[in-house]
Amino acid sequence: MSFRARLLLVITVTVVAVVATVGAVVSISTRRAFDRADEQHTAALVAQIRSEIARRGDEVARDVDAIAARDAVTRIALAMGQPNSDASFYVNEAGALAADYHIEFLEIVAADGTIISSAQWPARFGYKDDSVPRDSSTPQKAFLKKEELPNGSVLALAAVRAVHAGTGTIYVAGGRGADVSFLKSLSVPSGTRAMLWKADDGKFLATTEPGNTSRYQPLVDLARSRKQDSNAIVYATADPADSESVHALPLLAPDGSVLAVLLVANSRRDIISLERRIRSTALIVGFAGVLLGIVLSGWIGHRITRPVEQLAEAARSVSSGNLDVRLDIPSGDELGDLADAFDHMTRDLIDHRDRLVQAERVAAWRELARRLAHELKNPLFPLQLTVENLVRAREVAPEQFDEVFRESTATLLQELANMKAIIGRFSDFSKMPSPQLRPVQANEIAEQVARLVEPQLARPEGKVTASLELAPNLPPIAADRDLLYRAVQNLALNAIDAMPRGGTLTIRTRSDGRAVRIDVADTGQGLAPEERDRIFTPYYTTKEHGTGLGLAIVQSIVSDHHGKVWVDSDPGRGTTFHIELPVAGEPAAQEMHV
Repeated sequence: MSFRARLLLVITVTVVAVVATVGAVVSISTRRAFDRADEQHTAALVAQIRSEIARRGDEVARDVDAIAARDAVTRIALAMGQPNSDASFYVNEAGALAADYHIEFLEIVAADGTIISSAQWPARFGYKDDSVPRDSSTPQKAFLKKEELPNGSVLALAAVRAVHAGTGTIYVAGGRGADVSFLKSLSVPSGTRAMLWKADDGKFLATTEPGNTSRYQPLVDLARSRKQDSNAIVYATADPADSESVHALPLLAPDGSVLAVLLVANSRRDIISLERRIRSTALIVGFAGVLLGIVLSGWIGHRITRPVEQLAEAARSVSSGNLDVRLDIPSGDELGDLADAFDHMTRDLIDHRDRLVQAERVAAWRELARRLAHELKNPLFPLQLTVENLVRAREVAPEQFDEVFRESTATLLQELANMKAIIGRFSDFSKMPSPQLRPVQANEIAEQVARLVEPQLARPEGKVTASLELAPNLPPIAADRDLLYRAVQNLALNAIDAMPRGGTLTIRTRSDGRAVRIDVADTGQGLAPEERDRIFTPYYTTKEHGTGLGLAIVQSIVSDHHGKVWVDSDPGRGTTFHIELPVAGEPAAQEMHV
């Protein structure tokens, strides 16, 4: 992936991440704010409902207190204390008293629970009413109770007062309804509604149609079982906008049983709509950010990546040997400084190269002179001794001069031949011929070298075993057969010399499709790290009588074939030389991975 593409990706991801983060933070913050507002709103509404219930209870308690203080009620209590009293005289008293005080429900009950008079259901005269508390004569606060009517039962907010006169005691139980009329009296804001679930029939009462009430039943059951306020999110459909935040308030009877559950439901449509608008806005901003990222990356790419690409191209030119390349980046920032530094570097490299070439030439001539002096010194000393022997024999023993002359001339000719061979090797290295490239099979070269060195394997001091590991179907390489044969032969002979006590010579070939590798390995003593570093240096040798030109010639041949040669070796583990040459038609050999 190019730098420009990565830059576009980074900018796009950054913009999208920032927009998504901001959108998520705003959405979460908004939801939390709405949830807090909803909780506060619900708490205020519940507090209002509790306050309204308490207020209505106080009104009912005051009205019942006033009714209990009426003389007519006192007379009924006094009469009920007389023996053989007739309660039928008072059957209509409750209706009249209820009308005077606008009480919906009013009953006068004897001490044994018998109904003396009932305003809401006169036919209950004489029946027992066990729902009226009769265990205390002290005034009680209003409480919830189920009130029986001819057509069913209703929920009522009631109060009970005991009236004592003489030996008689009666109870006045009065109250008002706490159902739909009560819900209508509540002041609920828009988007909020109140519902009442009755335990006696399991029905929901509401000022508006609650729809499918089964979705509220789990929350009602939870509030009934816990007998305390409960909250839940209730979904009407799969659309979250149709959900409600519902608060369930259980309404308890004096005995602790749940008579009803009051539900306050707040619609969550506003917060869901706001969250959707935030997401839509985030998507729009994110899309705009992507477009901005594309434009910005294009500008940055032109401003930054283009000079970087020029620098990379110039670096490739320098790596290929062209040190004359220059960068033309008109910029006063860091990129301009980088271009100036690159140009300064190439100029320094040119100067350094020139000085290095000059120094290498001087060093090469000095090394050549040193090696020639060393190599020629060995045969010159025998030549000098031979000539001196001739002179001495001529002067001291003329009669033996002919015999000495014959021996001396043989020695002179031998040493002159040695000098000629030394000069020939140096001459060969100085004028290596250019390779004549033709398609060549590496396996054929390996087999030919193996046949040639076979007579030298069976040595008295130690036998060497040859092993060929040739890969089948190798592609041809572009090479000069004679020169390549000479290079592989040189490596094989060096390998044999490295195993004076015997060992294994291995010649193997392989290919990765782009290049062919020829490996020559021995099981000798190996090379030290400093020897590996200098092994291809001309005139450097580890042999007692070597010239140090063999491996330098190998490196020169491989280099002329646009290949490369290197060595792997460790002390005590043998040595392996690798020659890698490009397949015919390939521009250069690439290193294979094994």
